[in-house]
Amino acid sequence: MKKVALFPGSFDPFTKGHADIVKRGLKLFDEIIIGIGTNSAKKRYFSLEMMTDKIRETFKDNEHIKIISYDDLTANAAHQHGANFLLRGLRNTTDFEYENTISQVNRHLVGELETVFLITSPELAPISSTIVRELHKYGAKVDDYLPYDLEEN
Repeated sequence: MKKVALFPGSFDPFTKGHADIVKRGLKLFDEIIIGIGTNSAKKRYFSLEMMTDKIRETFKDNEHIKIISYDDLTANAAHQHGANFLLRGLRNTTDFEYENTISQVNRHLVGELETVFLITSPELAPISSTIVRELHKYGAKVDDYLPYDLEEN
């Protein structure tokens, strides 16, 4: 059976930490679907279209990575796209507590859906989309945190 993982997130923006999880995940999975989900509790800072383009640009040479957007429960999106795994990155114990709860609910919704956690590489652990957005909002250079050139658009 083909091992397909959905890597879900709002990715606002998609950081080097996210890219690292995808690259390392390719050692475990045949295909990774990067799913840009709509979070009803958040208003996007970077447009969905722009982020989709930037992620696609980042992985343009890798046929094992697909990018989608979805406005549904993550478990449903995984099921609809043939993913039997969810891939998540953990930076710290706070992330674990949050992600563990979500993984239990997702497994309840779609019984065969397993969540696989990868620990963020230490040098990338301090990077978060929230911090990058805040830096960008106040004019700080954020290129060191992103796997693409933000200023191209």
